[in-house]
Amino acid sequence: MTLFTSSKFFNITLLIIAETAAMTLWFVSAAILGDMNQQFTIAPGVQAALSSAVQGGFVVGALLSAISGVADRFQPRYVFAICIITAAICNALLLVAPIGSLQAIMLRGLTGACLAGVYPVGMKIAVGWGQKDRGFLVGLLVGGLTLGSAAPHLLAYQGGADWRLTVLVTSGLALLSAILVMFTRNGPFHVSAAKFTASSITAAWTNKKVRLAYIGYLGHMWELYAMWAWIGIALAVSFAVQLPESQATNLAKIVAFSVVAVGALSCAIAGWVADRIGKAELTIIAMAISGACAILFAVTFGGNVTVTIIVALIWGAFIIPDSAQFSALVADHAPADAVGSLLTFQTALGFALTTLTVQAAPIVASRVGWPVLMALLAIGPAIGLVSMLGLRRNSHHNL
Repeated sequence: MTLFTSSKFFNITLLIIAETAAMTLWFVSAAILGDMNQQFTIAPGVQAALSSAVQGGFVVGALLSAISGVADRFQPRYVFAICIITAAICNALLLVAPIGSLQAIMLRGLTGACLAGVYPVGMKIAVGWGQKDRGFLVGLLVGGLTLGSAAPHLLAYQGGADWRLTVLVTSGLALLSAILVMFTRNGPFHVSAAKFTASSITAAWTNKKVRLAYIGYLGHMWELYAMWAWIGIALAVSFAVQLPESQATNLAKIVAFSVVAVGALSCAIAGWVADRIGKAELTIIAMAISGACAILFAVTFGGNVTVTIIVALIWGAFIIPDSAQFSALVADHAPADAVGSLLTFQTALGFALTTLTVQAAPIVASRVGWPVLMALLAIGPAIGLVSMLGLRRNSHHNL
């Protein structure tokens, strides 16, 4: 069965569009912080909390989902739709919550918790439509997630200083995704679990291949969301060395969108490549280049604007495509009726780590500078690369 089988093509296409629209909610805070700061003074710690609250909420939601087995026990499109509608409402309430308040931070946390019923559940639907082309399918889905994550930066650029418009549009797109996902169906490889069993989660460390995929994923996540969340701010600071502040800020918005969005294309290409050269092999290549770019970004920071943009774009292209392959590897090696729970648990652990990195990033940057902070992100890919070399050796020994 290929992607271009009519039913499969329709369902995967619809799912990707729904995922793209839904994930526009993730980086709303990061995209509008600059404009909000021009109207209100928001302390650095509060700025970080508005972004990291999404990660923290996602962790709580993902853990509850994994423990209860929601992703494997219930119709995934219903779970997706209910969660994204709730998230859209929470996002829209930012318009009435006091700026930078505890209420605003809690709303961002609730949005993240609801997105735990969107991203992993979307992967569950996607892997049900293929086996031999699973890397490509999950790559396409993560490409949609990436494009959706980038969208708030573009919306903020188009809306100028009117940050409220960005909030409204992203909530509307999220509601649209709920409608679209209801027209999807489960694929021929979809498996449901009758009830939750502890073995669904314990396989995360008792199954060596799943465990190595988890470690690789955690190394990847150390870098990914800290870069995505703060690349716009870091670019603005870097550009301001060479350009007037207003010009630097506007250029940073469109470049930040491009840096994240370019990963959407690379995810699809990498998924196709991974199904041919091996998923572990693809992650090794991606993490090696991504880690190198983190260091190069630090080296070029504040220098020639064009060079910094090129490095940032290459970084954006290689920082995300391995994400899909870690998920596909877990799906390949996990028990079929526990795939949803293990994917959800995987993302819960990953986003627990990103909660720390996203929150700590601006604080560390304020003390040692953005170049050093960005270079430190290379630690994650280095650890992940070692883990995936181990998985590659383990897989070859079993042939």
